Amino acid sequence: MNILDKIIARKKEEVASAKAKKTIAELESSFSFERQTYALKDFLTDPSKTGIIAEFKRKSPSKGIINDKLSVQEVTTGYAAAGASALSVLTDRDFFMGHDDDLIAARKVNEIPILRKDFMIDEYQIIEAKALGADIVLLIAACLTPAEIRGFAKLAKSLGLSTLLEVHNKEELNRSLNPYLDVIGINNRNLKDFTVSIETSLSLAEIIPKEFLKISESAISNIETIKTLKKAGFNGFLIGENFMKTDNPGKAMTEFVKGI
Repeated sequence: MNILDKIIARKKEEVASAKAKKTIAELESSFSFERQTYALKDFLTDPSKTGIIAEFKRKSPSKGIINDKLSVQEVTTGYAAAGASALSVLTDRDFFMGHDDDLIAARKVNEIPILRKDFMIDEYQIIEAKALGADIVLLIAACLTPAEIRGFAKLAKSLGLSTLLEVHNKEELNRSLNPYLDVIGINNRNLKDFTVSIETSLSLAEIIPKEFLKISESAISNIETIKTLKKAGFNGFLIGENFMKTDNPGKAMTEFVKGI
């Protein structure tokens, strides 16, 4: 069993537990469920923004603890001040040390889109994301069927949420596209062995249909990589570890952005 299989197996248990604690009706009655969401496309194409989706991440299965000393409020407001187009907040507990409360806290102090970074396997999680205050949900093609991706994306759109489809190869891309998706993310990290290569993004860039914005994820740690990806037509870049491994992620992003 690879790491992705382990995460999904655990996620099924978590979702079952969440359903037992809170009904969909209770989620829909939350304060955040009524708020007007921010559209990811609008912020990715805003020339005053950087195109960076900056991530708050304490830990990863491949790196272990990255930074567990800083508050989500401090980090995410620093990212926003540095020109982030959106924020990514991990809510997976067992493998990334994330929590739903992190997203709730980030929402209270920021006015840009927030991605609920988690492994979505059930419609319940889409509704839950809206209730937590998210604007974007992540759908990972590697752990979903085409029918699930379409259904989840359709539900997300009906709730006013943007959808980021994450793919790792041509096969995942071709079987996953549907009109309810907003942005295609190419993850340069192989989720089965966690190796990374920017060539993954470059090789898939040309075959993503023009109607979708595209972002590159993982293995982005220098300005030249950003410039290369921009030339290949990428609208955005998800960066987390490169900033989170510093003592001041917001300041690290500010310095990084100066070179773009």
